[in-house]
Amino acid sequence: MLDPSFFSYVTVMSITPGPNNLLLATSGVNFGLRRTLPMVFGILVGCALQTALAGVMLEVLLHWMSQIRLPLTVLGCGYLLWLSWKLFRSSAPEMRENARPMTLVGGALFQAVNPKAWLMATNVALLYSASSGVLAVMLGFMVMNLPCILIWAVMGDRLRHHLQVPWKLKLFNGVMAISLVITTLWMFIEAVKMA
Repeated sequence: MLDPSFFSYVTVMSITPGPNNLLLATSGVNFGLRRTLPMVFGILVGCALQTALAGVMLEVLLHWMSQIRLPLTVLGCGYLLWLSWKLFRSSAPEMRENARPMTLVGGALFQAVNPKAWLMATNVALLYSASSGVLAVMLGFMVMNLPCILIWAVMGDRLRHHLQVPWKLKLFNGVMAISLVITTLWMFIEAVKMA
């Protein structure tokens, strides 16, 4: 049986702004909800696999976490800054020949370098896997995470209709890129403080 605090924790961590949600909103704006759904499910699968991995490998993670936290954060933050730059420089999707949203596999693999997702998966495993079991935690996580991340893709899709003017879309992508940079810097500073 999952502790009620599990549902609260997963909901808060899943719905608050972070790399996944900023990218989902941006993809919803640029490509619409239907084309963003593979990314939504990729993030869902990637986060669930992280949670299972963290639960199964808890002993190893506790030993290694202090050693790998900073290098993993630096790698993840570097990737997020690169994504921010790509977002900032992007133009309207119809103006680009090869524009396409992140795939299911891309969304899942993105979790490997997403510091917020690792923090969430590790905390869920630490707090709930021992008492509830890894499978129950992973399934509960997926049930709670999906509506939270889907909201961001839907919000992006709804904004899409208001951002058809190229300068408005460019402004939106710029604001999202800057938000991602700020989020990245905040995560990096927190990781350095903990190191």
